[in-house]
Amino acid sequence: MKYLLSIALIVAAAGPAAATLKPGAKAPDFSAPATLGGKEFNFQLANALGKGPVVLYFYPAAFTTGCTIEAHNFSEAVPQFKALGASVIGVSRDDIKTLDKFSVQECRSAFPVAADGSGAITKAYDARLSALLSVSDRTSYVISPDGVILYSYRALDPDHHVSNTLEAVRAWDEAQKKLDRR
Repeated sequence: MKYLLSIALIVAAAGPAAATLKPGAKAPDFSAPATLGGKEFNFQLANALGKGPVVLYFYPAAFTTGCTIEAHNFSEAVPQFKALGASVIGVSRDDIKTLDKFSVQECRSAFPVAADGSGAITKAYDARLSALLSVSDRTSYVISPDGVILYSYRALDPDHHVSNTLEAVRAWDEAQKKLDRR
């Protein structure tokens, strides 16, 4: 508990890092242990992209206030993302056993969360908290099916991650519909 409180205080005091992968950049491919509804599996970004765009979001720590709010917000929006052909995956530095519980309790079994124990995924996506490099920052990406970053957003406040990524997926969907009409 002391550890989580320490992380919460550091996260609250730290300003966000400036770097994120920019739209147009190639999204680093990865696979990681993940859980959906407490059932573990190996998540592979390439497989998820084969089904449509992916909303990939990084968060500091399971069961902290902001991360719980964000998980609830994403779980409520999953039907809207699915209607647009998109999927959602959350990533943190938490271990898979912690995420098993988080996926059921806070993600409401609506979308998977992946464990980035080594921090390699977080580092590849420039999603480390500048004040504490061993913790993920709150960073969201929308990745097109061809593996290109369409949108990135970084803010410790969890309130706009869902609305911003949903709008980016809607814009992508509209662009695809226009291409299909040609």
